[in-house]
Amino acid sequence: MDDSLLLEALDVAQACADIARETVLPYFRTSIRADAKSDDSPVTIADKAAEKAMRAILEKRLPHHAILGEEAGMSGTQGDWLWVLDPIDGTRAFLTGRPTFGTLISLFHKGKPVLGLIDQPVTRERWTGIKGHPSTYTSELMPGVIGTRSGLTLSEAELSCTSPEIMTPAHTPRFAALQKQTRRTSWGGDCYAYGLLALGQIDIIAECTMNPWDWGALVPVIEGAGGSITDWHGAPLSLDSDGTVLACGDGNLLAEVVRHLS
Repeated sequence: MDDSLLLEALDVAQACADIARETVLPYFRTSIRADAKSDDSPVTIADKAAEKAMRAILEKRLPHHAILGEEAGMSGTQGDWLWVLDPIDGTRAFLTGRPTFGTLISLFHKGKPVLGLIDQPVTRERWTGIKGHPSTYTSELMPGVIGTRSGLTLSEAELSCTSPEIMTPAHTPRFAALQKQTRRTSWGGDCYAYGLLALGQIDIIAECTMNPWDWGALVPVIEGAGGSITDWHGAPLSLDSDGTVLACGDGNLLAEVVRHLS
C-alpha cells in the first residue's frame, strides 16, 4: 500500500477531527437533551452535527470513498476504502460532563483498519496511527509519551473496561476470571482508556458488544504504540468480528489473557 495515500488520508482525518472538536465543544456541560436509539444508547444533537460535518469533508475531499457512521449509517460507493466514524464515543460521559469521551475516525482498506485517530476535544489530546508506522500523541494541555508498558506479569497488570453493563451474561464470568488474575480493575473511559493504554497507563482492556465504529480507530493506534488488539480469541479484528475487543499493552501477555477469557 502506498504510504503517500495514507498520509493524504491522515491529513483528511485531522481535518475531520478538527471540525468535530469545534462542533462538539459548545455543547459540553450544557443542558443538552439526549434521545434513545434502538439499542437504548443515547444520542444528542452534538453527535449528529459532528458526524454531518465530518461527512461533508470526506465527501468533498475523497468522494470515491464510502462512509460508515454510527449515527447516519452507510453512504457512498462500497469499494476498497471505507471511513468509519464515531462522532462521540462515550455519549454518557459527554452528557454527564466528564472529559473521557472522544471522537473516533478510522479508515479501512479491504475490510481492515489501516488508519486511526482518537481525539479528546476538552483536553485537546489526539492519538493517530497508521498501519506499519509508530503512533503519535499530541496535546496542548496534558503530558504523555506514546508507548505501551511492557515487562509486567499478569498479576501486576491494570485492567480496564467501560462498564460492567456492556457485558452479556455469557461474557461476564469470563471477564471475572480475568479480573482475578490482574492487580485491579478500573471502570469508565470508553475510547479514552485505549488512549491511556497507548501511553502506558493501562495494561489490558477487555470489552464486548463493540461495533466497528467503536474499535476501528483503536487498532492502528494501539499497534503503533507497541501493543496488540484482537478479539477475545486472539484473532485480528475485522468487520465480521464477534464484538469482543481485547487490547494488551504488552503482546507477550496476550496468550495468557486469552486463556483466562476462554
